[in-house]
Amino acid sequence: MYDFIQKFHSGWAYLALLVLVVAVVNSFIGMSSKKEFTSKDRKIAFFALIAIHMQLLVGIILYFVSPLGLASFGQMSDKALRLTSLEHPLINIIAIILITIGWSKHKKLMTSESKFKTFSIFYGLGLLLILSRIPWNMWF
Repeated sequence: MYDFIQKFHSGWAYLALLVLVVAVVNSFIGMSSKKEFTSKDRKIAFFALIAIHMQLLVGIILYFVSPLGLASFGQMSDKALRLTSLEHPLINIIAIILITIGWSKHKKLMTSESKFKTFSIFYGLGLLLILSRIPWNMWF
């Protein structure tokens, strides 16, 4: 079961990151071109939110069944184990919180420019945090 969850978590990450990158790029384009915020823009951001939250749920399950997760939490002197047991989960939870805040904040805003700006900031920061804590050596 561990192998399936680990491979699913790694595979889904490609899709989740792709959708998140599309949402961030779309928000930057919308903000810079001063275009009107449409339902297409909202759907792009919403699909990114869903994909990232699904990744979080699978990651939480993986954290408890993996020998690199909770089981190795106390070994902070080992850089690789610290990344998988503490840094990766903690920073990615913070990133997903930022993305969720960005989604929630956009609902209260009235202008297209402010909606695109909110997505650019919160989704962009979330993306940067996620990219900073991916265990790249395990991915390739």
